[in-house]
This record gives sequence, structure tokens and C-alpha cells, in this order.
Amino acid sequence: MKKMVFFFLIATGFTLSAQSTDQLLKHYQAFYKEMRMQADINGMTNALTHLNVLSPSKARKDTLAYIYANNNQHMQALNTIGFEKDDTDSDLAVQVKAISLKAINQPKRALEQMEILNNRTPNAYLAYEMADLKIQIGDNVGASANIEYGLANAKDEMKYAFYERQQPYEVSLKAAFLHLKGLITYNQDKENIDEAIALIDEALTLEPNFNLASLSKQALEARKATPAEEGN
Repeated sequence: MKKMVFFFLIATGFTLSAQSTDQLLKHYQAFYKEMRMQADINGMTNALTHLNVLSPSKARKDTLAYIYANNNQHMQALNTIGFEKDDTDSDLAVQVKAISLKAINQPKRALEQMEILNNRTPNAYLAYEMADLKIQIGDNVGASANIEYGLANAKDEMKYAFYERQQPYEVSLKAAFLHLKGLITYNQDKENIDEAIALIDEALTLEPNFNLASLSKQALEARKATPAEEGN
């Protein structure tokens, strides 16, 4: 009889626990929905964290990491889903890893993630990001290939945002590629400074207010003038 009572209590405990977990899941699902409606970032991350503890879900982890990355909390994003290259990751997870690794100045690892995306769905925007990262790590040949692909596939309506000024601005993606091509031209052959400047001028013709291109042109012109000054 005592054994029967003991087993009954255990079974009852499991039932109550299951009901309690189910109730908590419903609570945090409703809480997450409400926080989304209010655009409350802290509330959304709180709700998703609880949901992942109660009922682990890869899709929910990816969403949580995306929210962190979108709020410039890149270490939190990477701590949520990791930073390793994984070909089985969802597109969202790979995008988050790429963005966050780039943000914390890990260009090689960010490039690995972007290559996964590019193998799945190549496009001009990815080509620009990959070219930019390859320039950073010194892969000028690889960057050139991405730039040529981008120039061939960039549409007139495509824009790219820059943030080096206090006020962000957009330029045409084609102009952004021409700017990179100018930098690559100079990197590959320092004697080609005139050709590099000409390419950046093309970018400025398309986008006269392209601040970063203007700065690059000024830097190249200053380097061009230096040898003449030293020879006097």
C-alpha cells in the first residue's frame, strides 16, 4: 500500500510539473507577443530566454541572437548561437554570425559566414561585404572577383549605407563598388595611383556626396604629391 501511495505521489508530481511547464510556456509566449507589439527589446529577450530554458528551440535561439545583433549587442548574439562555421545553420543564424563577427573586428570569421550565404544565394550586396572583408585581410585577388561580380549585378536602385560620418548616408551600390575597385587598384600596384583616382572619380560622378570616396581620393592625391615634394 505504501508503495502504491509513493508511486501515486510521483505520478501526480510529474503531472503537476507538466502542467506548470505548459502554463509557463503559454505565459511567456503571450509575454513575448506583447513585448513585440510594444517594441520592447529587453522584454523580448527576457521572454525568449525563458522560453528557451523551458523548451529549447534552435529557431528561437536564432531569433534571440538576431534581436541582440539588431540592437548592437553582438557579443550577446554570439554567446547565444556561437561563432563557429556550421553549414547546417539557418540563413538567419549565419547572417547574425556574419554581422556580429564583423562588428567585433573578426573579418576572417565573418567572411566564413558570408561565404556560406553566398554559396546558398549569391547577390550583389553579399559580394560587396565579402570584397570589403577580403581587402581588410589582404586578399586583393579575391576581392577583385567579388567587385567584378558586384558591378555586373548591381541594379541602379540598389543602395548601400555608410556610417563613418555622424549622420549616416546612402550611395548607389555601383558607386560603392567603384570606390572599392579604386582601392584595390592602388593596393595591387602603387604605381597605378592615377587609375585608382580615376575609378574613385567615377564613383563620385555617380554620387557627388560620397564622403568616404572623397576621403580616399584626398588620401591618394596626398600620396601622389609626396614623391614630388621629396624630390625638390
